[in-house]
Amino acid sequence: MSRVSSTPVAPLSERRRALVSPPPNLLLHQAPPSDRPRLQDLPLQANDFCDRFATIGFNANLITYLTQQLHLPLVEASNTLTNFHGFSNLTPVIGGLIADSFAGRFWTIAAGSVIYQLGMVSLTVSALLPSLRPPPCAAMAGAEQACARASAWTLLVLHLSLLCTSIGTGGTRPCIMAFGADQFEPDRPCHGEAGKKQRWSFFNLYFFGIELAKLAAITLVVYIQENVGWGWGLGVPTIAMLVAVTAFMSGYSLYVKMAPGGSPFTRLAQVAVAAFQKRNVTVPSDPRLLYQDKKLDAGISTAGRLLHTNQFTFFDRAAIVTPGDLTSSGAPQPWRLSTVHRVEELKSIIRMLPIWGAGILLVTSASHNHSFAIQQARTMDRRITAHLEIPPASMLIFSNIAMLGTLALYDLVLVPRLRRLTGQPAGITHLQRTGIGLTISMLSNIVSAVVEGWRKRAAARHGLLDSPGATVPMSVFWMAPQYAIHGVADAFMDVGRMEFLYDQAPESMRSSAAALYWLTMSAGSYMGTLLVTTVHERTKGEGEWLQDNLNRGRLDLYYWLVVTLQVINVVYFVVCAKLYTYKKLEVVDQEESADEREEKGSKEKHVELQPPKDSDGKDVELRPLLSSDL
Repeated sequence: MSRVSSTPVAPLSERRRALVSPPPNLLLHQAPPSDRPRLQDLPLQANDFCDRFATIGFNANLITYLTQQLHLPLVEASNTLTNFHGFSNLTPVIGGLIADSFAGRFWTIAAGSVIYQLGMVSLTVSALLPSLRPPPCAAMAGAEQACARASAWTLLVLHLSLLCTSIGTGGTRPCIMAFGADQFEPDRPCHGEAGKKQRWSFFNLYFFGIELAKLAAITLVVYIQENVGWGWGLGVPTIAMLVAVTAFMSGYSLYVKMAPGGSPFTRLAQVAVAAFQKRNVTVPSDPRLLYQDKKLDAGISTAGRLLHTNQFTFFDRAAIVTPGDLTSSGAPQPWRLSTVHRVEELKSIIRMLPIWGAGILLVTSASHNHSFAIQQARTMDRRITAHLEIPPASMLIFSNIAMLGTLALYDLVLVPRLRRLTGQPAGITHLQRTGIGLTISMLSNIVSAVVEGWRKRAAARHGLLDSPGATVPMSVFWMAPQYAIHGVADAFMDVGRMEFLYDQAPESMRSSAAALYWLTMSAGSYMGTLLVTTVHERTKGEGEWLQDNLNRGRLDLYYWLVVTLQVINVVYFVVCAKLYTYKKLEVVDQEESADEREEKGSKEKHVELQPPKDSDGKDVELRPLLSSDL
């Protein structure tokens, strides 16, 4: 039966085992058996598909809207979008905190979706009303330089619309994935023949659905924007978002709604303050002397408490009982005394931060895919047939197709073979998967630099260096490999990073952990703005790298600079991954009877389980290790 945690759930057993994560793809990540209907998943999946379709359709081609409809310079338009993406990926930190603290994931998603809808409606209306757009260039004197720039009023409406969508994103992004994972019952693994069949991990399936939505958006929506008009081009995603909100709210009675466990950041602050207050107290050599309170931690450790680790022992001082730490009733003073579980929550977050930081340069290196690369494609021959052209923003289709194919092949082909080689139930760990993606992403930008060099030479050969509006006689499909390689990289990186954050984050902080994923996007976007601005300022003059006339610019050198930063980032990530220590979790056995627990509880020990070897490539279920097994 589904877990509905409207009240705190006390520990169900004294029987426990110490589990070192990885392995990834444990029970929470697995789909339930195929013979059990998942009605609550249907409106959630419909919402997620429509939401991603609307979001991608809304954002994929905004660079064209800003440069061709509002007549903003390329660098300004690029920085506007990068800053918008940065703020959109910063608000999930606040949304995750609200969800984990008091609102819960369902209502946070609902509120965020409504606010996002308001922003989309506002921008759609501004695209429909001629008074909120500058006149077309053709209505002016005729020279390209005579295009009227958008007025201050028009830009105000634009920024307010983008602000609404950014705030709305803060409610949906940190909660959608964690809310979807809540619908899977972690205490019911797949048994028998159903457990032996090849299954998707939840996160692979989630990102697969996202890519399907992206594929639909960058083909249908971008085509409408380029060939029908921006009113309908923005209106279609707006309507899709309305469908998404309606579908999500319709499943209210079907969802598993996990109750919030209180502000996680407050608990982290309490640990830090308590440890600092006791900075002169000696940490005991035996961790069993540190303060434990299973009843106090029950609501934030329903899947098992975190066990003590020997890293960052300074914070262990927060769990040392000193005079005045307990009230007369025996309850701990939260700003003076914390349990081991709460101390380990803070340690888990600290351990994750260096790995999290490696994703910042990753986002920075990909930020040009929605700006410079689109403008680059616009200068090339985009003909598919004599009468059909591919829109520049639709070049992203090659990333989506490559990512869809990689996600499909990963579980169906790669995982069974990797299991035999590594003994890991999921083939490779989250960190290994992320590292592979970082390396592949570097190859994407190498190809980008090479292709841009070819494009510039083709423009020079045909005398087009001073004709930025002319079509360079070079097929745009030379850019397809760089997009495809980037899609393969995303299939490894994005899924690996999200799985890592979700798996290694404390149970009560999973929305906040998802927010860390989007915070990476935010920091990377702002660093992308900083990089573009710095390069633009430092190269002004004769050899300006980034300018409206790409034929005279040096975009290829910008790509090589990004590759250099990626090489440094990969080395940094490998060092961090080598030094990382996985969290230890006390897993509660929920199926044993009370009599059995009472009889066996005194015989059992904490034992660290390593990932089992699986020589025949079949699914393996981890079970508690008893003293009788030893």
